[in-house]
Amino acid sequence: MTTQESPTPAGRGGRERGGPAHRGEVLRVEQLTPHLVRVVLGGDGLAGFATRGQTDHYVKLLFPAPGVTYPEPFDVRRIREEVPREQWPSTRTYTVRSWDEQTRELALDFVVHGDEGIAGPWAVHARPGDVLHFSGPGGGYAPDPEAPWHLLAGDETALPAIAAALEALPAEARGHAFVEVVDAAEELKLAAPDGVHVTWLHRGDGVVGGKLVEAVSTLDFPEGVPQVFVHGEAGFVKELRALLRVERGFPRESLSISGYWRLGHDEDGWQTSKREWNAQVEREQEPVGEQS
Repeated sequence: MTTQESPTPAGRGGRERGGPAHRGEVLRVEQLTPHLVRVVLGGDGLAGFATRGQTDHYVKLLFPAPGVTYPEPFDVRRIREEVPREQWPSTRTYTVRSWDEQTRELALDFVVHGDEGIAGPWAVHARPGDVLHFSGPGGGYAPDPEAPWHLLAGDETALPAIAAALEALPAEARGHAFVEVVDAAEELKLAAPDGVHVTWLHRGDGVVGGKLVEAVSTLDFPEGVPQVFVHGEAGFVKELRALLRVERGFPRESLSISGYWRLGHDEDGWQTSKREWNAQVEREQEPVGEQS
């Protein structure tokens, strides 16, 4: 996931794991669109980094508190034991756009809105040689080549995972991918099988996710149960979950649905309330006949 930063996408999988963090050195910075910046990390500090085949891998970036010096090596558990809580690093969660095991290059995409937040401004000002510590990766979704068809939908924060999923689909795959961005200037060229139709949606000044809800609600669904990936702002994610889980009756195991972030909340605030939010959504949207 990229992050909208303020609000940020939620950290899928909770807090960063304790222990030594990975150490990435900035190799290059690329301005992909007016609001999307790609930072490519490398260096010997990524020797222990490995992914497990998912296309929604995420890492937890650790930004030092201003003026604070941390113990070396950068170890999350040790920092928590030795440094006052108010001086702990700030954590921001990002989806891995790509990881090349041969070159040890890790690409992360950042949605940037001026000086808002922590990670976006860091990405804009990052220069080769700058250091970024992070933990992970986590993840839980990969396209199933046996699925009858695929449905992917997300805002900018889900774009890296959607792009990676499209690249991983087999050539004969069928389906629909919907990506909502502000306007046409934010579109990227995506590689997808011929049978997967990619639709870019422009919200302008509208509510995030509104165009996605409309597009999926009016979609002429192909036959069969799709493998679903719906990620992004929690409000529209909840609406689409109701459509897919309750109205359409798709089984839970066919759905990868997550609110990366929530309008009006920073990542710390969203992490605090996300578990309760998800539990409430589950209770409200359990299909009739499957309620315990």
